[in-house]
Amino acid sequence: MRFGYWLPVFGGWLRNVEDEQMETSWNYVKRLAQRSEEIGFDLTLIAELFLNDIKGESAPSLDAWSTAAALAAVTEKLELMVAVRPTFHNPAILAKQAANIANISNGRLSLNVVSSWWQQEALKYGIQYEQHDDRYARMKEWMEIITSMWEKDGFSFEGKYYSVTDTILQPKPVVKPLIYAGGESEAGKNLIAQTCDGYVMHGDSPEAIGARISDVKQRREKLGLPPLTYGVAAYSIVRNNQEEVQKEIERITDVRSSAAGYNNYQQWLNGTQLEKKVSLEEYSVSNRGLRTGLAGTPEQIAEKIYEFEKVGVDFFLLQCSPQLEEMERFAEAIIAHQPA
Repeated sequence: MRFGYWLPVFGGWLRNVEDEQMETSWNYVKRLAQRSEEIGFDLTLIAELFLNDIKGESAPSLDAWSTAAALAAVTEKLELMVAVRPTFHNPAILAKQAANIANISNGRLSLNVVSSWWQQEALKYGIQYEQHDDRYARMKEWMEIITSMWEKDGFSFEGKYYSVTDTILQPKPVVKPLIYAGGESEAGKNLIAQTCDGYVMHGDSPEAIGARISDVKQRREKLGLPPLTYGVAAYSIVRNNQEEVQKEIERITDVRSSAAGYNNYQQWLNGTQLEKKVSLEEYSVSNRGLRTGLAGTPEQIAEKIYEFEKVGVDFFLLQCSPQLEEMERFAEAIIAHQPA
């Protein structure tokens, strides 16, 4: 099992806690990334939003791509999984930028291609906002251009959304970046099965995640393509007893309707096609992380990880708060005891 985490580019993950002691700064994420390598973490997901969905639109947030480039130069082992939204990036230009970061990192870059859901953000930045299935159709063209340019020069493409002619991209990436994506709609799962290397899922129970993996595996096998890797988001709480766990859960889910992030709740629901609706209490912690159940004693969490492993999960993407301190706790209690 591999263990990753979300880089706190928004200053935290809790919509009801104003100050999580996670400074929205280069200095903080640099220190966190370097320390995470030392204590056994394998990868970090660098989310991309130009506005701050967690703390409110006016709160600061770090740019994903420039942060990834900087981290590539100051880390040695960490996989840098950078979120990217096709509507916000010309594919040919992004292919060039990604190849450069891949080479700076000596092959540690991967992409998490996401469908934009936040209409207000797109309009504020002058980006065309499209409906759900249109975004996935655009994504398919976008990924074809990106991957083809990484592989060969002289590539041309004419599609509904993009066109390129006789492209040249040099130097090529030393290692072709893996492409991950998430989604629970038919359009999303079909695209992932057809074009991606990995499937990243919101938090849920081992049973629900196992069913989702089985579904995408079958779609992939019908296409005669090699297996995907599967990752799950999780919010981690490691404590000595259940009373301490429950106390922490109550602290982080005490959402008030006046919380800055609440303004995006209904828009987020309307912009996605989820299998199950998310309660406001669950929304207090992003990416349905509490559903995964990595909250408990070290023994309970180890057993839960084993349940996910049995259904085909290859890695976790953790959120926690405050991030550095809780990751230290998780590494000592869980990662240090994983089989070699």
